[in-house]
Amino acid sequence: MTHFIKTVDDIHEALVGTIPGIKFGLGFCEASGDRLVRWSGTDDDLVKLAQENANAIGCGHSFCLFLGPPTFPVHILNTLQNVPEVCHIFCATANEVQVIVAETNQGRGIMGVIDGKPPLGVETETDVAERRDFLKKIGYKL
Repeated sequence: MTHFIKTVDDIHEALVGTIPGIKFGLGFCEASGDRLVRWSGTDDDLVKLAQENANAIGCGHSFCLFLGPPTFPVHILNTLQNVPEVCHIFCATANEVQVIVAETNQGRGIMGVIDGKPPLGVETETDVAERRDFLKKIGYKL
């Protein structure tokens, strides 16, 4: 969630300043005035995806951001949270999500997000070792 039309440009500048060559698409729903889906990005397919999803969600002051490989949400989350207009981030994931939207006579609002699937169990010691090996393999260490 964000609160100002200037957000589109500020998020764009923050992302390209953090990761040179980043591929992304951004769609932002205005809540007043022209009430357009404002957009920006560096990849036409991701921009189109962001525009379509923001328009489908249709909730004022919400935005959708799609990232291209090799960028993951963890790479830009702090940057995004530090954009002054950004008020709330519902999720930052590579999972399939569902957005729960409420509608009143005034408009639409995001109530929450379903992110991924429920757990199938509790990790074992073997799972812990595999998780830590994976994190080392992709450059994160514990």
